[in-house]
Amino acid sequence: MITILAFAIFIYSVILHEMAHGLVAEHLGDPTARLSKRLTLNPLPHIDWFMSLLLPLFLIFSGSPIIFGAAKPVPIDPYNLKDPRKNMGLIGLAGPATNLLLALLFAAIAHFSTSLFPSNFLSSLLFYAVRINIILAVFNLVPIPPLDGGRILTAVLPDKQASAVSSVEPFGMFILIFLLLFPTRLFSLQNVIIKITSFIFGLIFPGSPFV
Repeated sequence: MITILAFAIFIYSVILHEMAHGLVAEHLGDPTARLSKRLTLNPLPHIDWFMSLLLPLFLIFSGSPIIFGAAKPVPIDPYNLKDPRKNMGLIGLAGPATNLLLALLFAAIAHFSTSLFPSNFLSSLLFYAVRINIILAVFNLVPIPPLDGGRILTAVLPDKQASAVSSVEPFGMFILIFLLLFPTRLFSLQNVIIKITSFIFGLIFPGSPFV
């Protein structure tokens, strides 16, 4: 039961992440996401069979220390934006910011509800909701395109360096998968994500056994 509820929380966390991109894009002048009917809580238009279902389910059932995945990226047309590079950075930032806000919201519910209605089931579910949203935020802020961190980095760098970062995008997911699956003694992306997630979780729930 808790696995089903946890997976539902994960799905809607990635959906709200993508909707945030679309809403900020609309605010900045690009209505593509709305016209594509992607500003909806209906999960069907957002589901990517591998990234939204198969990959996270595999990680959940394999006991992986980090769970990640994604919904289908919302379509964005940079030509509708006044300042495409900087605006894309703001659009990129909206996704991780939404996950951090969701983490704080679930944390507030946890602090309030567990003091009134002590329940190991409810506490575990809410702690999971906080942790998965922190992981989604941290993972998406990795500065490699096409992740949001790559778009943010491209927005703040000078033109020449930004162009060099953007050129990595066709290979970005392969680089990420390689870094996650083949850590070295010098660097482990998975450990970096776990440590940052645990640090933020510890700030929200000091002394928690879930850190």
